[in-house]
Amino acid sequence: MSKIPALLFSLLALSAPVLAQEAAPATAPSLAVELNALQPAENGCRVTFLATNNLGGQLDRAAVEVAFFTSDGAIDRIVTLDFKALAEGKTKVLQFELKNLSCDGIGRLLINDITACEGTGIAATACLDGLVTTTRPDIAFGV
Repeated sequence: MSKIPALLFSLLALSAPVLAQEAAPATAPSLAVELNALQPAENGCRVTFLATNNLGGQLDRAAVEVAFFTSDGAIDRIVTLDFKALAEGKTKVLQFELKNLSCDGIGRLLINDITACEGTGIAATACLDGLVTTTRPDIAFGV
């Protein structure tokens, strides 16, 4: 009877490395954009984003078309924000000062389009296809 527990222990010990080798599924390529802050500025509103490029290569240029809605749901403006170059795996802080825009009046930000997604080995559609949005302020933000 003592041989069965020993044999069972041996089988479990041998199978442990095999189980450990089963890796978690690979993370899909992504461009993560977080709406981090809205701060009143001298001539309008300073909008801060955090962008992280996990698309698998250097982005030489990324530009995002964003629609700003009022708290009543009306479109205030649509602007293209140039995120410039984004290194693979690095998070970058991006600030844009939008003139004549009251931070308090913003009710929602919508990523209307990705107007530039350029980099060696990066498909032009990769930025929009892999876009992941989050927000810290209590404002709707997404696609």
